[in-house]
Amino acid sequence: MRLTRQFSLTLAALSLSLAGGLFAASAQADTLRVGMSGGYFPFTYVEQDELKGFEVDVMNAVGELSGDDIEFVTASFSGLAGMLESGRIDTIANQITITPEREAKYVFTAPYVYDGAQVVVKAGNDAIEGVEDLSGKSVAVNLGSNYEQLLREQPNADEIDIRTYESNVEQDVALGRVDAFVMDRVSASQVISERGLPLMLAGQPFTTIENALPFRDDEAGREQRDRVDAALSELRENGALREISEKWFDTDITQP
Repeated sequence: MRLTRQFSLTLAALSLSLAGGLFAASAQADTLRVGMSGGYFPFTYVEQDELKGFEVDVMNAVGELSGDDIEFVTASFSGLAGMLESGRIDTIANQITITPEREAKYVFTAPYVYDGAQVVVKAGNDAIEGVEDLSGKSVAVNLGSNYEQLLREQPNADEIDIRTYESNVEQDVALGRVDAFVMDRVSASQVISERGLPLMLAGQPFTTIENALPFRDDEAGREQRDRVDAALSELRENGALREISEKWFDTDITQP
């Protein structure tokens, strides 16, 4: 009888322990609302009413490891930061470059994309071979992106006509309405190869950029950041990040 009772007590304790562990795991997981524009090919874009892209695949892989239910929220890129700060989304997966200004507002995961800021022009435009040739030229950047600030940091910034666009910067350059646009080199290369627009890269990237996921700098935001950061680390170690990158870009952009 004593053995039976001891066995019952042990089973009860084990059940409580398992239940507690399961509760703790489920308490960590949550619905993670991920904001993105859906208009930055091939990182995030809509095709036949389906949201696709590198960022979509990465965040779905993160959710599988962290246990979070990933909910994508699309909005204009320029409005995503305000949505994050007001709590309508939990993070932004739209190639967000780490900058001192953003680090003062948000907490970031480790970088998961390494790239460079690239000037793109209409095919055949040999007058622009890099950022130094943009003096007196009209240059488009996506509204709310870091590329406007990067251009304003150039020695010839006062001579560049910088224009902000919500979207379609590449079409306007291809049509000759604007002399050039600036975006990350990886996206620019994919736009040229996949969309058949008469565009070309002008020289080499004029600065390196590291992209990561921002979260609100409060207790809940830091907990989410740590959980997602751990998942990204595991995806990097097991090769899944590399595989996702090679799927979309035929190269690994997840390593420096």
